[in-house]
Amino acid sequence: MPYSELIKNFDTIRDYMRDFYLYGFKSRGEYDRKSTRSYDDCRRRIESWLSDSMSFRNTSDGKTVFLSVDSRAEGPNPFFKAWKSKSFTDGDITLHFFLFDILSEERECTLKEIMEKIDLYLEGFSGTKVFDQSTVRKKLSEYEKEGLITSRKEGRLVYYRCAKMTGLPSSDLLRFFAETAPCGVIGSFLEDKRPLKEPVFRFKHHYLTGTIDSEVLCGIFLAMQEKRAVHVELFSRKKDTRTSDTLIPLKVKISTQSGRQHLIGFSLKNEAYRSVRIDQITELTMCEEIEYFDAAREKLAHQEEHLWGASIGPRLEHVFFTVAYGKYEQHIPDRLMREKRCGTVTEVGEGLIRYEADVFDSSELVPWIRTFIGRIVDVHFSNGAVEKRFLSDIKKMAEVYGLDAGADGSGEERPKGEAAADGGRQEGGADDAVQ
Repeated sequence: MPYSELIKNFDTIRDYMRDFYLYGFKSRGEYDRKSTRSYDDCRRRIESWLSDSMSFRNTSDGKTVFLSVDSRAEGPNPFFKAWKSKSFTDGDITLHFFLFDILSEERECTLKEIMEKIDLYLEGFSGTKVFDQSTVRKKLSEYEKEGLITSRKEGRLVYYRCAKMTGLPSSDLLRFFAETAPCGVIGSFLEDKRPLKEPVFRFKHHYLTGTIDSEVLCGIFLAMQEKRAVHVELFSRKKDTRTSDTLIPLKVKISTQSGRQHLIGFSLKNEAYRSVRIDQITELTMCEEIEYFDAAREKLAHQEEHLWGASIGPRLEHVFFTVAYGKYEQHIPDRLMREKRCGTVTEVGEGLIRYEADVFDSSELVPWIRTFIGRIVDVHFSNGAVEKRFLSDIKKMAEVYGLDAGADGSGEERPKGEAAADGGRQEGGADDAVQ
């Protein structure tokens, strides 16, 4: 069968795109999850969509493929093209235009009237596909489910008509929504209805690959709206394991540092709150309505007082660290107050201020704490493994720079209040926030 760019099942292409663009391209020999024929077809299909954004580099191991996007020149998210490639039969396309031409007038039609008009359209075209009532009724039901057509019943007759379309927002609003919001590809479809124009927005941190999970994310939002549980099939590439769970979906958190999306829900299997990476969900199925949905969400709101990122678990871990600042460095305590998401900030001495918190996963704080290196006086994690790794990293860094790191890993002692070279950098804390 010749290669075709169009696809029937998006789940297949999503698996390849996630593996390629989240975990790195593999050669045909390295990719062992599918047949080589399937690999070749999907790779060529993806390259046909993203050819303008792909680059190649020849190394000793062969050709390396990677995504290269210049946010100063890039238009819409190139991954949107994947959602706009789908296979249709000639009959699908013909029937689509017939139905909307018939129902375009401001009047209703019964199925019988629609069938008569279709027969009139087909007169004089020999060999053209003939549509039966069952096919047309199914297509009308499909469009009604999508909100494109409405129906009403009068006795035994069902009358169909086009749904009223609302006005579209401004192009700038659609573009901003499409590039930044979860399920933003919806905005891209609406944007296609307008003439293209030069984009107004440029993004410094633009997380393109999240759109691959838009269909799963849409299912999660629908389940939340209807207060239903969802059954999820999960695949962990790191552990190469497949698991499943039934969750009450309560909140979606998206990292502003990495763009990674997490679902926080209540596991009906383990009867505990858990966090799931959305890019690991391979299949999502709607389940029954949950009577205590609101109560579960309210309880989660209390748990969130101890969330730094997206990790949630049965036990809390204690962490604190103290930093030194000078007489004219009020921006240091101001930054601690501004960037803390939970916990407390207190003065513990002249020129000394301490941050302290109980969180579910203290390792999530490590990147933020590192931005205060050079000012840290002491640091403690109740999770011994996290503390050991943190201090080990500091000591290794000190060795690289020829410094003598103390037992607490705080580095070479300096006069109290002396400004460190990197202690006042305004980064790290806010950038890795999860919203």
